[in-house]
Amino acid sequence: MSSHSAPGTSGPTRKQVTLPSMRQMHAKREPITMLTCYDSTFARLLDEAEVDALLIGDSLGMVLQGKPSTIPVSLDEVAYHTRCVTAATRTAWVIADLPFGSYHAGVDQGIRSAAALMQAGAHMVKLEGGGWTSELVHKLVERGIPVCAHLGLTPQSIHAIGGFRVQGRTEEAAALLIRHASELHEAGASMLVLELTPEDIAASISARLPGLITIGIGAGPQTSGQVLVLHDMLGLSPGKPPRFVKNFLAGSDGVSSAVRAYVAAVRHGDFPAPANYDY
Repeated sequence: MSSHSAPGTSGPTRKQVTLPSMRQMHAKREPITMLTCYDSTFARLLDEAEVDALLIGDSLGMVLQGKPSTIPVSLDEVAYHTRCVTAATRTAWVIADLPFGSYHAGVDQGIRSAAALMQAGAHMVKLEGGGWTSELVHKLVERGIPVCAHLGLTPQSIHAIGGFRVQGRTEEAAALLIRHASELHEAGASMLVLELTPEDIAASISARLPGLITIGIGAGPQTSGQVLVLHDMLGLSPGKPPRFVKNFLAGSDGVSSAVRAYVAAVRHGDFPAPANYDY
């Protein structure tokens, strides 16, 4: 039986979400819910709505600071927002992004940066990219720091990629994604965010690596869970939203209800719908 009570209902207070408990959810095919979060007000609201994991994403550079990309975000800024989030979080698992430039100089820099985020209150750190990052993942896990990897569209590499576009469309690109996912898992990554990857590639990675918790964003329904940027799922981001986004605030009676609707939709398999990932 799940430790969760139904979203929006009274019930037993849920237990602390941990890496072992998420692995149990993954093994039982219970979808894991994740949203980005940057402050204590939303952290309390998301925690009460029983979102499983809160991600202090470097997306804060775009949604909070108005920057055109995530690249300008500093380690100190992520640490600050991590402290804000963890001040109000009681049961959710907290993940903090290693921002651009905080691990690119080598393993030693990456270890120091990850340690700073863990001291700010994170339970896990997230880093982008495959291949060259595997050594750092191994060294972090060796030191007791849980790691979430991130493949597919990696926003810190946006200039190299050439824009916000689906990754892994060609046979060669798909094979590289699968190889990098396997290497990261072998290095010790416990979780993997797959962003803007074709549904069949995300499904293949999830099936090939059954011990790896996969979290999709624009990657279809066959991952272990889903993540969205908080401001996107509340319809607060300017411009036309990406296809993989759904505005859960539309038609709801408030932010709390919208978050609970997101949680319920992911757990019941209603989100993402084909319209959110059929590229």
